[in-house]
Amino acid sequence: MALSRLHLLLDKPPPHPFLPPSSFFSPLSSSFHVSSRRPRPIPRFSFARRLLCSKSDPPAQSDPRRGEPAPSIVGDLLDYLNESWTQFHATAEAKRQLIEAGFHLLNENDEWDLRPGGRYFFTRNMSCLVAFVVGERYSVGSGFHVIAAHTDSPCLKLKPRSASSKSGFLMVNVQTYGGGLWHTWFDRDLSVAGRVILKDGHGSFSHKLVKVRRPLLRVPTLAIHLDRTVNTEGFKPNLETQLLPLIATKIEDAEMKSEDKKIAPSSSKSAHHSLLLQVLCEELSCDVSDIMGMELNVCDTQPSCLGGGNNEFIFSGRLDNLASSYCALRALIDTCRLPGDLANEQAIRMVALFDNEEVGSNSMQGAGAPTIFQAMRRIVDCLAQERFREGSFERALRSSFLVSADMAHGLHPNFPDKYEEHHRPALQKGVVIKHNANQRYATSSLTAFLFKEVANVHNLPVQEFVVRNDMGCGSTIGPILASGVGIRTVDCGIPQLSMHSVREICGKDDIDIAYKYFMAFFQSFSDIDKKLSVDF
Repeated sequence: MALSRLHLLLDKPPPHPFLPPSSFFSPLSSSFHVSSRRPRPIPRFSFARRLLCSKSDPPAQSDPRRGEPAPSIVGDLLDYLNESWTQFHATAEAKRQLIEAGFHLLNENDEWDLRPGGRYFFTRNMSCLVAFVVGERYSVGSGFHVIAAHTDSPCLKLKPRSASSKSGFLMVNVQTYGGGLWHTWFDRDLSVAGRVILKDGHGSFSHKLVKVRRPLLRVPTLAIHLDRTVNTEGFKPNLETQLLPLIATKIEDAEMKSEDKKIAPSSSKSAHHSLLLQVLCEELSCDVSDIMGMELNVCDTQPSCLGGGNNEFIFSGRLDNLASSYCALRALIDTCRLPGDLANEQAIRMVALFDNEEVGSNSMQGAGAPTIFQAMRRIVDCLAQERFREGSFERALRSSFLVSADMAHGLHPNFPDKYEEHHRPALQKGVVIKHNANQRYATSSLTAFLFKEVANVHNLPVQEFVVRNDMGCGSTIGPILASGVGIRTVDCGIPQLSMHSVREICGKDDIDIAYKYFMAFFQSFSDIDKKLSVDF
């Protein structure tokens, strides 16, 4: 389903929220509409994915709870990555899958009516999503079992006025987002994707996602003949003047093509090149005058795929952190798919996907906002109803546990000295628990023990990571949520290489291990948590 054709009414629920879940599959009852194609069921197994997956990777349809072999979600992850070029597309695709799985879309502006056994979610800014299911044995004061990740990745973003020209080329002004390895963006087949605000002719506006799949932009490197010292002194481009993508050559030729399409030519007063607007209008089937605003990322067009001699690696952009996001999403969906899955559950299972982690999380849609705190309070208040008791929400927080899932640094074979000698996570060896004494990660000895106990019960491999004392340590949304909400937290991740490159790499086996780990967390943490007493 081409998300560039989605008509998304921003963060609004289906017009008939009380119809049975099957009605959500109809274009008439969904908050986004497609032309005439029926949404594909999940998990799906596209022709392109058949070409990428090895024969040993079937569609994720078997059920280990019925004695069947554990499924692989690797192919489904590839589909998700190839749909999710931006944080908006990642959220929209997660939204589609949740609706197809029978989750009810809530609106933060409306009153909520929640029930034990119910499945719900809401979005914020179409780049942040919170989904949760209520155990059928829920009682006031029961906790939340949460997996939190983020939807954004380092990239280039178009500036508000992106049109510029140099030496006969049409260039696109961009700004860097996050801490990317920017040299990897040179000589790549790039394009644009994001969201556009359109007027609809009736005095109102719509929010649409757009994705230009063909190569549209390029940031060329300088030939070595003109930069003889690049291999000895390093490639150090000026990010303001030398990282600009080109979109066309001669300005007069581009303007002529624009005039042929009845598009106003570029001028010093135009915010964006008319040629770029023309491409967007072709994707959106609209006129230039309909475009009121846009937020576009520069994206690599090369599809996510399997690689290596044994097809054991995943080569893709945005693994950090869409791989974690998808494993968490699928684990939540698949642990409440069958009748009886929530029959003995007392807690509330939750997945929270935030935006803007790569730039500090300080936004309305980031983990620094009180989104999850407010959602938890509303859920507790709604479920308590007339049975509200003193400290219900505070007791729920004390009983809660959060898994901050963000990608981890796998051991790089060419740079082993960059890793602490006794904490070197390997690819294909399982999820990594992250530790830092200075609280760059939120893991404590207690939270690490409880999370490792989940692995022990389900016979899953687990690794641990500590950064060297002579190197700085990155951070995650874990400490932000642990301190902001007051919830026990463990930081973990899937090991990978080339973090923050335009093309990253992780192990195929680690994806399935993380999926099983997250499923095990949702299914068994309530029982495990009862066995440890601390503040009593």
